[in-house]
Amino acid sequence: MNTETLRIFAVALAMTAPIAAAGAAVIYLIRGMSLRANMVAIILVPLAATFTAIFGVSGFMFTDDSSRVVAVLAAVALVTAPLALLLGHLQAKRTVWERQMRAQERAAEHSRRELIAWVSHDLRTPLADIKALAEALSDQVVTSPDEIADFAREIDTNTIRLSQMVDDLFEMSRINSGAMTLELEPVDVREVVDEVTTALGGAARRADISLGVVAPNTPVVATASSSALSRVLTNLVVNAIAHTGRGGSVDLVVADLGASVSIAVDDDGSGIPDEDLPRIFEVAYRGTTSRSPVNADGLPVGSGMGLAIARGLIEAHAGEIVAANTERGSRFEVVLPHTPRAPRTDTSVRAELGRSARRIT
Repeated sequence: MNTETLRIFAVALAMTAPIAAAGAAVIYLIRGMSLRANMVAIILVPLAATFTAIFGVSGFMFTDDSSRVVAVLAAVALVTAPLALLLGHLQAKRTVWERQMRAQERAAEHSRRELIAWVSHDLRTPLADIKALAEALSDQVVTSPDEIADFAREIDTNTIRLSQMVDDLFEMSRINSGAMTLELEPVDVREVVDEVTTALGGAARRADISLGVVAPNTPVVATASSSALSRVLTNLVVNAIAHTGRGGSVDLVVADLGASVSIAVDDDGSGIPDEDLPRIFEVAYRGTTSRSPVNADGLPVGSGMGLAIARGLIEAHAGEIVAANTERGSRFEVVLPHTPRAPRTDTSVRAELGRSARRIT
């Protein structure tokens, strides 16, 4: 390498280093700005350093060669700056998407761990009761026919509860895996509401709860599976009855919204704590101190997954279900489309489909 080449290299290095340092400082200062701005800065800093080095080597004089270099660098900047903006935009979207996916995966994993721990607890309770009752009968601790009959009824109740929990776990696995398929057809939701209120009328009377229906006189048709919708409303009504005091009321309100149908379950219970509302549909979330469902006043014993299954079934209808507090208590509202729509199957929905809460049957 001759002396002239070394001189050019030294001058170029001396001219480029400050520009590179200044560019690095600028990029550091704007690190909190958008990714697109950072990409543009990364593109422009080398171009500015290149021009400065060439200008310094030419003796700080604008010659014809300098003009040509400036023209070339300007053309490069015009091409690369928009490309940097586009790449920055695409990379920003990808980064946000990846963050959302990681957050959803962490939430799903946390939810699964909570569900396993919670189900393990709730499965042990009836199993322990059945074992204790069966041992008492086997050891002839009780001999009175009435006591034997009571023990047999307790065993039967706990067996039904275990069966319901297993069925609900299977239902949730189908929902979460996306394996659930519903046969959707035009359904007059008033008929489904009447079936549900008739079936739960006895439980409501035993709990001293008034169960009413508010619906139009004309058909209110939605595209739905009548059996799935019946299960959803049953879960919501039992939930409402369980959290409404004696002498209270639970109303099912049906409304035609034009493009959709609304079915609301209103109660005048204690409402939902504000801190529980954002998590009301999360898997295994318990908003009260009680760990196990309560079988009181003849109410069906639930598995603790009623809201999770309701949410999954309604999402499979391409509908929505929301919970909110009202002046009188709380409201769970189901909104279904009049005409068929493709159900939501994106990852965010899959992560939510199996979620549950404490205010459940």
